[in-house]
Amino acid sequence: MTHCIALLRGINVGRAKRIPMAELRALIEGLGFSEVRTLLNSGNVVLQTARPSVGKVAASIAAAIENGFGFTVPVVVLTARELNAIVVENALDQGTVDPSKLLVAFVASSSTLARAKPLLAESWVPDAISIGSKAAYLWCANGVIQSKLAQAFSRATGDGATTRNWATVLKLQASATTGQDSD
Repeated sequence: MTHCIALLRGINVGRAKRIPMAELRALIEGLGFSEVRTLLNSGNVVLQTARPSVGKVAASIAAAIENGFGFTVPVVVLTARELNAIVVENALDQGTVDPSKLLVAFVASSSTLARAKPLLAESWVPDAISIGSKAAYLWCANGVIQSKLAQAFSRATGDGATTRNWATVLKLQASATTGQDSD
């Protein structure tokens, strides 16, 4: 069994795309996944699967949400090992100062990160950006809402990325690594 993390983009933000976490857990369990847990109310799911194809897991969750709730939601799935690598690869140490201002942008496709690479050539002071092999890291010194970098990143990546703050990433990592993968 492999621990995976499913990150749903844009649910429970405002009044649109509302999914109660108990219903989300039941929906995902109904797909055959086990040890399904949610973190916060914003589309963070830790689960176990015998089939660690993250693309297939993401597609099955997205299809079930569309069938069950009537709207589409981009879903990014990664294994616990991939999340650990993303945490280690973070080149921005500002998360220790204020983890709510350090965002990790998760993507399903490396082409999404490629669309953000031109942002590296610009100065975003006091903000900062780093792009790793499977995620981007954005330091938003004056908060996410005020960040011109966060706005530019969102324009560059569109629906292809979903962000979580550093505190949430570390909570997901802890939740996903409570058991060891057997693969």
